[in-house]
Amino acid sequence: MAPTAPGVRLLPNALTVLAMCAGLSAVQFVLNGQPTAAIAAIAIAAVLDSLDGRIARLLDATSKMGAELDSLADAISFGVAPALMLYVWRFGGDRVGWVVALIFAVCMILRLARFNTLLEDTEQPVYTKEFFVGVPAPAGGLLVLLPLILTIEYGDNGHWWQSKAAVMVWIVAVAALAISRIPTLSVKTARVSPRAVAPLLVLVGLVAAAVITYPLVTLAVVLVLYLLHIPYAVRRKHWLANNPEAWDVPPRERRAIRRAHGSRRRLGLRPPLRRVAGAARRAVLRPMRNGDAPGVPLPTDPRPPGARGKAWRRTGLRKNERPGESKPR
Repeated sequence: MAPTAPGVRLLPNALTVLAMCAGLSAVQFVLNGQPTAAIAAIAIAAVLDSLDGRIARLLDATSKMGAELDSLADAISFGVAPALMLYVWRFGGDRVGWVVALIFAVCMILRLARFNTLLEDTEQPVYTKEFFVGVPAPAGGLLVLLPLILTIEYGDNGHWWQSKAAVMVWIVAVAALAISRIPTLSVKTARVSPRAVAPLLVLVGLVAAAVITYPLVTLAVVLVLYLLHIPYAVRRKHWLANNPEAWDVPPRERRAIRRAHGSRRRLGLRPPLRRVAGAARRAVLRPMRNGDAPGVPLPTDPRPPGARGKAWRRTGLRKNERPGESKPR
């Protein structure tokens, strides 16, 4: 592979700086009374943030400086900027509102710090790469703006979700999701089958048309769908944690494993792997205990399974008593 040109290696860092500039520009748009442009700036920052890391890996231009710069840019674009936007929009001059805005900014910075520490943890299971711990910074920065998005689209008509109390509760809730341990799906490890490429491209075209025609409504719908996917992500991570055989298999085989487990659960059967493993272990250890050659199976007991454990009752002995021993008095 040919070495990457020095100028091209600066491209990921340039995208990160552009994302930070977009986030800071959102505050300036709100101060000038342009909330729609401010939301668009945060969305552009989220798109640039999703591109810089991928381009860095494709160009083999990852560096420690790039990782730190990316975290600082995310803290400004998705932590500080949305907090200032909401404060200017709804809490101008309100001390309690300023405290709530600070809480959101601090929680987003703490979430990014934890993300950096998890990158250095190499002892995590393989399946954890498919999930984020908590809501990622770009999603959190856009989720917290949902009341502002709905207000711009439907007008400030005094709805309950436009009140100061409701906006405060929403900001704290999103901040809690950011620093929580709730898993969310990561698109970085998503694998698309060849059959799904064409439908996916059609879906991308439909989403692009919706964004051009109804940008704020489309963004609000996407954010709501993102919130609704969280229970599925929690269930999926719990299932993967209990099924190590599905960690490194393609999606088609993983679905087959899930269907097999579901059918066994409906029929009330135990997993066959445990029963086979136990039988194989007994078949190997039984000949070795009796002094026979390893690997030579012993004759099986012809009695039915229900009568094997009750032979000691018919002989008049206790379960752990040997012939010739007297019963304790």
